[in-house]
Amino acid sequence: MEYLVLGFFTGLSLILAIGAQNIFVIEQGLKKQHVFLVCFVCSISDLILIFLGIFLFHYFIQYFNNTIELIFNILLVIFLIHFIYSKIKLLNSKVNFNNQAQDYTKFNIFLKTLGFTYLNPHVYSDTVFFLGNFSKNFVLYQKILFGAGASIASFTFFFIIGYLSKNLSKYAKSEKVWKVINIFIVSFMAILTLFIISEMIR
Repeated sequence: MEYLVLGFFTGLSLILAIGAQNIFVIEQGLKKQHVFLVCFVCSISDLILIFLGIFLFHYFIQYFNNTIELIFNILLVIFLIHFIYSKIKLLNSKVNFNNQAQDYTKFNIFLKTLGFTYLNPHVYSDTVFFLGNFSKNFVLYQKILFGAGASIASFTFFFIIGYLSKNLSKYAKSEKVWKVINIFIVSFMAILTLFIISEMIR
């Protein structure tokens, strides 16, 4: 049981850091746009990657090199630039809160969630590589408990921030407040993009 608890708190400590994926989940909660789908995709993705890291860490580490990391970073920068551009366009448009939830189909939201999850190299470093490496000396049943604990942490975190944001969305139903939120999202994403670019050119 201690390995379940260890996995939970280790996974939680990694996922608590504010990142592009977490900001996206919070934003969808505020918009009330397919919140369950977004939280579920993020959580299931973490579960898959965590157990990939735990069971295939030794196979993954020999293929993961600077070239692969550079490719993931380039893809993420392209994705973030497109996202920032779409948010900047929204700053000058009138927000219709009654119809906002219908602006995107489930499939579009699903693809966006996949983008924020699988195009983020930090997702792989946190789940596959860090957790896989951390548990490499555990015996099989300990690895399973550790992975289950880390996965429970992901489910708990994503559903809490998603539905907490949804329940607080009534306080954000003003164009002024939403414009401030969008400015924050654009600013954060721009800083994140610059940070990723700076890491690439080091």
